[in-house]
Amino acid sequence: MIIALVILGLIVLFVMWAISLYNRLVKLRNNREQAFADVDVQLKQRHDLIPQLVESVRGYMQHERGVLTEITEARANAMKATSINEKIQAETRLSSALDGLKVSVEAYPDLKASQNFLDLQNEISDIENKIAAARRFFNSATKELNVATEVFPSNIVATLFNFKREPMFELGDQREAVEQPPQIKF
Repeated sequence: MIIALVILGLIVLFVMWAISLYNRLVKLRNNREQAFADVDVQLKQRHDLIPQLVESVRGYMQHERGVLTEITEARANAMKATSINEKIQAETRLSSALDGLKVSVEAYPDLKASQNFLDLQNEISDIENKIAAARRFFNSATKELNVATEVFPSNIVATLFNFKREPMFELGDQREAVEQPPQIKF
């Protein structure tokens, strides 16, 4: 009888421990999703500014249609992305397209002097800084979830309930450029 109670007690402790680990994993996954929601808000603001920026630049950059088309297509793809992973890929492409615009603008001194363009560029720089901060928080939440799904003993519970390693919001080749705060040059 005592042995049965001890075994029952151990089983109850094991179940409570497993429930605790499961709840922690759920909390970490939800923190990651909330962190991406914060990134998403900033990305939507950037998406709203891009058409204004393109229109502001269009009149000056007659020969640079490819750059403007690339930005417009990248923005459309970013807005259509549904999953976190799709959004990460689409936003990386959009960031690359915006970098191409920054390079092209250097050849147009009249454009760089336009107050409307300067205002938009300042707004985009501000949003890029906010995106970088939100992305760092998202990556931190992702790292915490990934560690919890990989370390023993929570990896056992993670495997049982299909928690898996999630990707970071990496920027690939442009990481160094984006890690630096945007600079506005006149």
